[in-house]
Amino acid sequence: MYPKKFENLILAFQNLPGVGRKTAERYAFETLNWEQQKKEEFVNALQVLIDGVDTCKVCGNLSDGDICSICSDQNRDHTLLCVVQNPKDILAIESIQEYKGVYHVLNGVINTSKGILPEDINIDSLVDRINKDEINEVILALDPTVEGETTSLYIEKLIGKDVLVTRLAYGIPMGGHLDYTDSLTLLKAFQGRK
Repeated sequence: MYPKKFENLILAFQNLPGVGRKTAERYAFETLNWEQQKKEEFVNALQVLIDGVDTCKVCGNLSDGDICSICSDQNRDHTLLCVVQNPKDILAIESIQEYKGVYHVLNGVINTSKGILPEDINIDSLVDRINKDEINEVILALDPTVEGETTSLYIEKLIGKDVLVTRLAYGIPMGGHLDYTDSLTLLKAFQGRK
């Protein structure tokens, strides 16, 4: 129905999560009607897929060079280290504008059913960093899943008693109702009470 080149553009958009055939067609027609400069900016932005994105040599976050803006910021508390699963988690934590420490990105969690072992994620570099830098506290900010809990427990055992290890509190969300809360969430809320 469409020329091959245009059909390939539709198929490329269809590879995005949540984008079906109709939405992909709409995206393709929209981009086709863009001004030349806007098309070039879009293509240049997509070039990152081929060239790759730089990652910070210190924490593993996405960066524009060797060191990310968070690690190079001397106004942050470099003795406070928050461990996250992926770079998107950093954005979520930064959005609250409360945390002033630095981060360490694991790029995954331990998941033996999928064959992801501790050596497959950034745990060794975390331990090296804790041993090398003057870290006073490690905050484990991993998802409250079986895999996140497994990874957190593994990291706690590796670090030992040398550094204070804390976790984010889990429990009932603001605006939630007790009668709609599952038993595990309710249990975590009781365990984490102040």
